[in-house]
Amino acid sequence: MSHRKTWSVPVFLLLSACAAAADLTLDVDLDPASRRFDATAELVGPLEFAFTLHESLEVRRMSTQGHTVAGSGLFRGGAHRWHLKVIEGVTMTVEYGGTLPPLDSRIDHRGVLRELAPMASAAGTFLPAGSGWYPQPDKPFTYTVRLSLPGDQRGLVPGRLAAETLPTRDDERYTAQFEFAHPAEGIDLMAGPFVVRERRLVLNRSARRASAAPAVRAEPVEAPSSGLRLRTYFFRGMENLADGYLEDSARYIELYSQRIGTYAFDGFSVVASPLPTGFGMAGLTYIGAEVLKLPFIRATSLGHEVLHNWWGNGVYVDYARGNWSEGLTTFMADYFYKERESAAAARDMRHGWLRDFSAVPAHARRPLTAFRSRTHGAEAAVGYGKAAMLFFMLRETIGEDRFERGLRELWEKHRFRTAWWSDLRSAFEQASGRTLTPFFEQWLTRPGAPRVSVDSARARAAGDETMLDLALNQSSPAYALRLPIEIVYADRSEMRLVELGRERETVTLRVKDLPRGVRTDPEFRVWRELDRAELPPILRQWIVAAAPALAVVSADAASDAAAHAVAGALFERKPKASRLVSRGRETPLLIAGLHDDVDAALAKHRLPPRPAKLPRGSAQVWTIEQTRGAAPVAVLSARDAASLEAIARALPHYGSQSWLVFEGSKVIARGVWPAHSPLVPVTFER
Repeated sequence: MSHRKTWSVPVFLLLSACAAAADLTLDVDLDPASRRFDATAELVGPLEFAFTLHESLEVRRMSTQGHTVAGSGLFRGGAHRWHLKVIEGVTMTVEYGGTLPPLDSRIDHRGVLRELAPMASAAGTFLPAGSGWYPQPDKPFTYTVRLSLPGDQRGLVPGRLAAETLPTRDDERYTAQFEFAHPAEGIDLMAGPFVVRERRLVLNRSARRASAAPAVRAEPVEAPSSGLRLRTYFFRGMENLADGYLEDSARYIELYSQRIGTYAFDGFSVVASPLPTGFGMAGLTYIGAEVLKLPFIRATSLGHEVLHNWWGNGVYVDYARGNWSEGLTTFMADYFYKERESAAAARDMRHGWLRDFSAVPAHARRPLTAFRSRTHGAEAAVGYGKAAMLFFMLRETIGEDRFERGLRELWEKHRFRTAWWSDLRSAFEQASGRTLTPFFEQWLTRPGAPRVSVDSARARAAGDETMLDLALNQSSPAYALRLPIEIVYADRSEMRLVELGRERETVTLRVKDLPRGVRTDPEFRVWRELDRAELPPILRQWIVAAAPALAVVSADAASDAAAHAVAGALFERKPKASRLVSRGRETPLLIAGLHDDVDAALAKHRLPPRPAKLPRGSAQVWTIEQTRGAAPVAVLSARDAASLEAIARALPHYGSQSWLVFEGSKVIARGVWPAHSPLVPVTFER
């Protein structure tokens, strides 16, 4: 049902004959402790749009040029929908407010990926762009936001910090003004009892200079005329992390400015969230406070979020046509860091993308053009992993120099504009001087991956040389592939590239010695279905399972409740209670309980025992590699019920692992069971 709310006052005619970019000014007065929110929005025409306000907020008055305007709003699904028409040069004023919902600290990492309501508390406030906390135009818009908060609070929105006043007495308020002069699609607001640290960064062509600068000023201050304002907004107790985050933020900005093009914003801020968020916004990132404390985040996730200021927040994404930015950012950030670490680390990441995809059920596999955002593991395996591999294969195809030129071409032509996959293809075609339509077509529009194999390998003498005939097979319909083949000799090996375009082909290679065997793509350089030998079981198979099962082997109530809590956090779908062993089972099974009970259950049902290589810890998690056709089994084993429950929040973040060891809620050891590309033996024909 819907409730139609009407509100009648003197009518003022506001007709718009044309559509143009809107300009929005917001004055926000927020008291996080009481959750009281009051705001005034001014929108300059020409403008015709409908906006939605969250159910906690009420429009008190709409007016223009001193005249109150009649309006009506439709209440449906927890929101008020309002309609406005404004002629060119006229300013519409909307006064509104209410009491915001409280911050929900129970939201987990999956919950923040879904649509969130505006939430406020003294511990932290988050008003997401799409939550209906302001009148949002239907098209990109520029904006100015003025914030007023209690003196112990600090707040921000994406944009240039144009002015800021910090209180000198307890009864004074904190105020700040932010301006965003580029077309924006939304505004996120964050506030909290933050301690702010600041550093200025001046970018040169080949060097960076960063100098410390105080963040606290008692009088209004103007944004710096030169250089970038780098800030951390951290909770008390996190101040010791600020210098490292500021230094690394500067380093990443310099890196990508040199590689792609000049950084397009006036600064960058790292903002701590009371929720398990990981969001990149224009000129800032909003990351869960507990995540920011992890030692590896500065070397991984921080660079990823900085890079989103080029891809996603600098060049916009038309989500209806497919989200390319997550894959390109993953390739240029996460994967790039692995490449700098070592060739083995880069290989392991490519292998991980393919393992994650192999865990996705067939019904959940969608083409890259259908990827919008990550709401569950199956989408992440495609939108992040497959897309990143597309860019890796593209670089292999056109060469690194041309690939880098294509990136700069994309940035130069589409900065603060929307780009589609077709625009990326055009940029790389321009840079490489070749047609790339077939390449993009097959990797973007087809939902799966090719399955490629060497059916036979035969060597034959040809004068003083040896000819190697490879009978290659791939699934139908065929892909156009540049497939690496490793030729293994008694004392060495070499790599060759073969071109494939049909379902069955015989390729002849000239070799100097008699090979012992061949391997298909042992370095995982092609997006493909993995062979079983290349596919150790990983937790992703349980996370994305369509119909998971749970067997709790400890009888006490505390352990049973803890096991169900962990399973609920791990699985994306509710598991069904199950006996430990059920013949004919095809769905992933999770066994959970205390150490002694788990060992007894494994022995009773003739399952492999606890792996000897795992440190004991307070809790262990491992997967069991079953024989072909048997249901996959994973085990959660803990010292006590509290130790079992302690791993619930962290466990879903380790889907790419085969085994984990916890001490409390902290992972102290992890790994993936060994995997090797199968060797196809070579037969010799005289």
